[in-house]
Amino acid sequence: MLTSMEGFLRYFGGVHRRAIRDVAALPPAADGWRPAQGEGEKAWTINGIVGHMATARLYFASAYRGEGWVTPDPPDVSSRERWLPALEDSWERLQSLLGETPDEALRRKVAMIDTDGAMSGWRVLLLMAEHDIHHRSQIDTYAGMNGWDPPDIYGRAAETIAGLQEQQRSKYR
Repeated sequence: MLTSMEGFLRYFGGVHRRAIRDVAALPPAADGWRPAQGEGEKAWTINGIVGHMATARLYFASAYRGEGWVTPDPPDVSSRERWLPALEDSWERLQSLLGETPDEALRRKVAMIDTDGAMSGWRVLLLMAEHDIHHRSQIDTYAGMNGWDPPDIYGRAAETIAGLQEQQRSKYR
């Protein structure tokens, strides 16, 4: 459970930095790229996914603040040059909106949009973080499908870790 807004914003700052890192690593060919098949969310362009990430952060903030599950107008992500500014702007706005709330709000209940019931404010914020991570992973998957190198998470590739396994096994036997 989250107990302070300062702690959450510190955590989400890391989520945001990894989103910036991964989106910044995309090559010019990613601008406008979309899957060859699919409908709806399964066929969004990378531009659309980046815009959705930026917008969704503020959607969750609105719900958390008790202002309803309201989606703001999307940012302009019509070109690759606009992706990072859209994410940075949403991060700045998110910090401002959430930073104004008291820590007690983390424990209050937030009514759901599509079902009866409510969930704790801290859970709404974790949904936001998981949503951001989900779409970052979607972008990284698309990068891999196209042969664009997605950044290694925390600077470690699976191949690097695999190469260290024998050393670890012998050290801890």
